[in-house]
Amino acid sequence: MKLVVERATLLRALGHVQSVVERRNTIPILSNVLLSADGQSMKLMATDLDLQIVEEAPAAVETPGATTVSAHTLFDIVRKIPDGAQVTLDSSGSRMAVTAGRARFQLQTLPREDFPVIGESDLPVGFRLPAETLVTLIDKTRFAISTEETRYYLNGIFIHAPAGGSTLRAVATDGHRLARVEIPLPEGAGGMPDIIIPRKCVSEVRKLLDERDGEVEIALSAAKIRFAIGQAVLTSKLIDGTFPDYSRVIPTANDKLLKIDPATLAEGVDRVTAIASEKTRAVKLSLDRDRVTLSVTSPENGTASEDVPADYSSGSFEVGFNSRYLLDILGQVEGDLVEVHMADAAAPTLIRETEDSEALYVLMPMRV
Repeated sequence: MKLVVERATLLRALGHVQSVVERRNTIPILSNVLLSADGQSMKLMATDLDLQIVEEAPAAVETPGATTVSAHTLFDIVRKIPDGAQVTLDSSGSRMAVTAGRARFQLQTLPREDFPVIGESDLPVGFRLPAETLVTLIDKTRFAISTEETRYYLNGIFIHAPAGGSTLRAVATDGHRLARVEIPLPEGAGGMPDIIIPRKCVSEVRKLLDERDGEVEIALSAAKIRFAIGQAVLTSKLIDGTFPDYSRVIPTANDKLLKIDPATLAEGVDRVTAIASEKTRAVKLSLDRDRVTLSVTSPENGTASEDVPADYSSGSFEVGFNSRYLLDILGQVEGDLVEVHMADAAAPTLIRETEDSEALYVLMPMRV
């Protein structure tokens, strides 16, 4: 295989595929990227056996062929080559020469026959989503994905179309907070299976969306999902598990309503938690008519408090939250008013912009 490719083109494609490759691998071939050249383009493929990405890039192909080479090493080399350079990749035997200007590298290769490929057949459900809609679904939920490996079925975003409804829902929870977003059901998504998209797949899709406008093609089955985003196609296995019935934890009768500017509340919480240690992340909200007093007590550092104006007309009330969890939720609220629906100091709290907003959040209180 021999080809010439522009440095910026190769760097962009390698940047997408190398992030799928784990830094530590017990199987040497999984540290590599599969490079194949044919016609007027090259393809780059990387996989960790659960997730696979393929990206196409224009190239001047002199000799068609394919080989595999260390993904991170090649990425680091191309990253350090001057912008505007033409990069020549020439592979023969067990070596690949990388040449750019006066710089020359000889890299070890492994046979392309050993490279594992995730099959993409039998994905019966297909639909399209605008890139910005998919960004909304991801950004408003992924912060609540659990990192606890024992409850593996919470390690992703749950996507489903409720029976008889006209919406598509994305839900994530770690047991302490829950995020749910609804969008109108895309054409072709009716009757789709309930799926859980793994955290790593969510992260890689989100990176690709940073450079993409227009629409994203999605195809899925009960076991796999494929995203076609520009020149990249990302295929992932889904989490084989049952997501819990999250609707049971969404409160419907919380009678204490606080209306407040989310930015003002977030800034106040951020200030008073400056004295908090890792162990004491709790912030206490003391509610009184038309104001909230935020306070933090740290055994090591002392105390802090701040009054924040708010619209609140119920009785005096105190509740505590994990400040980081509260800030994560407030960071997703786009309007200049947020509704916080509370019942008591131990009951789940409902947070949303309005009754009709596409996103709602549930936050469990802390004892303070």
